[in-house]
Amino acid sequence: MKITPLAEAQRRARTVAVGTFDGVHLGHREVIVGADTVLTFDPHPMSVISPKGTPLLLTTTERKAELLAGLGVEELIVVSFDAEFAARSADQFIDQVLVDGIGVEEVRVGGNFRFGHKAQGNPESLLADDRFKTTVVPLFELDGETVSSNRIRQLIEAGDVATAGRLLGTPFLYSGKVEHGEERGRELGYPTANINPRAGFCTPGRGVYTGRAELDDGSSYIAAISVGLRPMFESQLGLQVEAFLLDFEGDLYGRLLRVEFPEWLRGEASFDSVDALVEQMAKDVEMARARVGL
Repeated sequence: MKITPLAEAQRRARTVAVGTFDGVHLGHREVIVGADTVLTFDPHPMSVISPKGTPLLLTTTERKAELLAGLGVEELIVVSFDAEFAARSADQFIDQVLVDGIGVEEVRVGGNFRFGHKAQGNPESLLADDRFKTTVVPLFELDGETVSSNRIRQLIEAGDVATAGRLLGTPFLYSGKVEHGEERGRELGYPTANINPRAGFCTPGRGVYTGRAELDDGSSYIAAISVGLRPMFESQLGLQVEAFLLDFEGDLYGRLLRVEFPEWLRGEASFDSVDALVEQMAKDVEMARARVGL
């Protein structure tokens, strides 16, 4: 997968899917199918147009590229979205970006796609231009409900990662560098890899999950994952994502860890004693082992 800034993109005949595509969910995939190129925006346009309304993101640009590559997309063109770009009219976007900039032959968009200053442009604007073919893909529904990034964010924040994974087409993935924590897990016999929640990105709701953890060398492990505030202990760390990797031995500090969240196990809880907590942690680990296959 080639990732290209818009300013460096070569003009050539392309079939381009255009959109933010945060999460690359099932609805996005209907738009992307058949496209050799995806044109997307970074940062999220709302962060410039209406910062207070900026959604928590589901995917980094790198994760987006990884998912797109799996769909057969050859190139991801990234628009550096800023106030100057947001001021372009819909006609300027079509002329300067799509036609003169990257040389589209076909444009694929979702039915709710809007573009240009103050969202002047819509699918009809593209259909009216005879310099390229436009395919408008209706909003995708599953079980009678529209699949959207906002709906998936709500599910993840509520802990319903299983349903979110169905809508995404793959389990929700969270990644970050392993940070030093307070080593509570190590003291209890379950050393965890701590990832500080990344500002601006969606984090699963507080609770315990089954999971899969992948290290930067490609190795994978079954994991039991806790997201929360450690109600049993006084902590200065705030919300933490902590993964216990089953059957792993070694040092994880400073390494990149990618954690998939396929299933919710239970809510965050406080226990009557440390022994009761350790007993529950043992049950969580065995439940993860039983339910997660690698």
